[in-house]
Parts: sequence; C-alpha cells; structure tokens
Amino acid sequence: MDVDGDVEESSRRVQVRFITKLQPPFKAPSTSIAIPSNLTRMGLSAVVNNLLAAGNADWNPEPFDFLIDGELVRMSLEEFLLAKGISAEKILEIEYIKAVAPRKEEEPSLHDDWVSAVDGSNPRFILTGSYDGLGRIWKAAGLCTHILEGHSAAVTSVSVVKSKGVESGTDLVVATASKDRTLRLWKFDVEESLDHPMKIRASKILRGHNASVQSVAAQPSGDMVCSGSWDCRINLWQTNESDAGDKLVPIKKRKMDGEDEETQSEGEAVSTLVGHTQCVSSVVWPQHETIYSASWDHSIRRWDVETGKDSLNMFCGKVINCLDVGGESSALIAAGGSDPILRIWDPRKPGTLAPIFQFSSHTSWISACKWHKKSWFHLVSASYDGKVMLWDLRTAWPLAVIDSHKDKVLCADWWKGDSVISGGVDSKLCISSDIYVQ
Repeated sequence: MDVDGDVEESSRRVQVRFITKLQPPFKAPSTSIAIPSNLTRMGLSAVVNNLLAAGNADWNPEPFDFLIDGELVRMSLEEFLLAKGISAEKILEIEYIKAVAPRKEEEPSLHDDWVSAVDGSNPRFILTGSYDGLGRIWKAAGLCTHILEGHSAAVTSVSVVKSKGVESGTDLVVATASKDRTLRLWKFDVEESLDHPMKIRASKILRGHNASVQSVAAQPSGDMVCSGSWDCRINLWQTNESDAGDKLVPIKKRKMDGEDEETQSEGEAVSTLVGHTQCVSSVVWPQHETIYSASWDHSIRRWDVETGKDSLNMFCGKVINCLDVGGESSALIAAGGSDPILRIWDPRKPGTLAPIFQFSSHTSWISACKWHKKSWFHLVSASYDGKVMLWDLRTAWPLAVIDSHKDKVLCADWWKGDSVISGGVDSKLCISSDIYVQ
C-alpha cells in the first residue's frame, strides 16, 4: 500500500535500547524497542517513565536527560542522528540520566541592599556580602545567624577561609573584601543557637590596596588569602592569629556600659603579584602554589605563588568579570565578562588559546561562573540578564534556566552539591534546591 511521504515521515521508527548507570528502581529493561524517530527529550522521558512504571506500581514520573555517544540529546532523535551521521539501521544505545534542574525554590533571604557576593563552599552555612557594607551568615533560607559589621562601603567579595579546630569544627574563619579598600577576617561559631542574628566585628583588618578590592580567595589550606583590586594588583595575606608585623589598633566599642575599648589586629600583605594593567576582577586559588586571576585588561593569568611570576597569560579580547577553575582534572578555566558568552579553556592543550567551549544563551554580561565540585561536566553561570543557568559540557544548551531574580544577578555558587545559590540587585539571596548532579 502506498503511504504518502508525510505520513511515512511521521511514523518512521528506530530500534533503541535504553541503558543507565542509575540504580534500581531507575533501571528499565534493557531489551530493544521501536520508537518514533521524531521523539524529543520529553517524548523519550515519557517512554522511559512508562517502562519503569510497568515494573513498579508506585512509580512517580521523573524528568530524564539522554546521552548518545556521550552527547546530550537536545533535538529530535532524527535530527540528532542526521547531525551526527549515525545510522538509524542498527540498534541505538541511549543512556538516560536524571535531568539536572532544580525541583524546589526556597523562600528568598532578604538583604537591605544588593547582594554582591556569595560563598556556598561550607555545607553548614551560606556566606553573603552586600552593598550595605555587611557580611551575613545564613544557616538556611531566611535564617541569618551572624552579621559581620565593620566595612565602611559595599562588600564586593566573600570567601570561607577555614574551619579551625577540626575536631569540634565550630570556629570558622571567613574573609570579606570591600570597596573601602580593605579586607577583613572574621571568626565565629557556626553551631551557636541564636534567637536573633549576632553582630560580630572583624578579628583582623588587612590594609594595603589603594583602590576598591574586587575579589578574595583562600588558599586550600586556609593559611593565606589573596585579593584582586582596582589598583591592578593581587596581594597575598597571612590569615593566622598573630603575625609578626601585625599592628594592634583600638576600636571604639558600641556598648554603652563603659567597658574598655577592644583591639583589632591589622595585617599587611606578605607579597604582591604585579602584571595586570586594569582592575583585577576575580581571583581563585585552587592549588597550594597556583593562583588564577582575571582582569578588565582582557587577560587571564596563572601565577606561581613561590616565584610571583605568571606561567600563563591568555588574552581573551573581552573585559572579564569572573573566572573559576574546575571540571576535568580540575584543569579547565571558565570565565565570563562584557558579552553574553561563557567561555571555557583547557590550558593543558598546547599551542592553542582558543576556548574549547562557548555557551551563548545569556543575553547580557556574565557576572559569575562556578564549577560543580564533584562533576567534570557541570557548572553554573549568572548574568545581568537576571538569569542563572546550569550547564553540562556535553551540550551547547543550558540544562536549566533559573528565573528567580527580578533584576541583574551579581553572584552565584553551588551549595551542598545539590543547590544553586544566587544574589542580585533585587537584594535577595535565592536558593534553588534538589538538583541531581551525577
């Protein structure tokens, strides 16, 4: 019987076998089945959910993503096979994984001004910095336990330095950087049960930059921090209690009970990395001896802490606002700046400094990018377009677009491995949780 072309087109079928590394009850039978070739990810998800429901009466449908030859499918099967030159004659193996997207939005945590900085590296709390000059410690959405008071201008960057006294794990040190040209170190006990936020003062003030400090990052051991500034310099500072050369300066206590004034130690930079010719907008310190920096002079540099020399100097042709190092073997550099493109380089590849990936779904400048600590493939980006996006290197399209902010997003990070936290001009810290990253 003759079937006209259109009908034939829509009913073409391909033989597939669904495979997965997921554990039961997520394992579907591995027998091959024939499915329409015009199915997209949603259709494939429905097929897998049907297969799983057939063997489990209590099955709740789950969103899945699909990999063919290590690449995520983001079009119809037919288009994908055509684009990749894969024959539809043989049985096609399709791997399914849980879709990476937030399943829950927490209540936003309100600040008095723009949320300019966020650090989620400690699973027990979130550290934020705001244009109101304060740092804040949040134990959960809406639950602020400590307010870090003392900067005289906007806080631009924050970093968890270390958990002291590892046995008890209570006394923590964090660092804040500010437009007031200083950095401050703070100590607090995260386990304190407080009815209302406790105001704390810095244990140490780090002075030495002569312009706004834009970024602070801690050495993995927590013994030092580095900072990048509008003065084009990167300063390195000791974090330990009393360094030779620290000055003790009196500070006026706000208490009215006539107590003596407290003293606060001041630290000076132990060394300075010089080379950038514009604002140093972002610094990261992923390995003990290596610092990476990004600048408005359009370059990304890698510095040897011991010698103070740069061993990599990549010219990117754009003002750069943010960078992070992670991904495969913790070696890939992600950066964003004064255009909507998130770029990723592999400095291990000799002879080429072209990005190996360019993601272009944002519509404005990129303000933040962060690799997932446990995945080679996943990272998050934030933009002045008001959106936070989740990425997987195996596809050029975002896995998820988080639209919780009503204005520019200024900062973003992962928290506890399964949440994305972000802050912005709407003065909110938003938490998007229950994200499954393999």
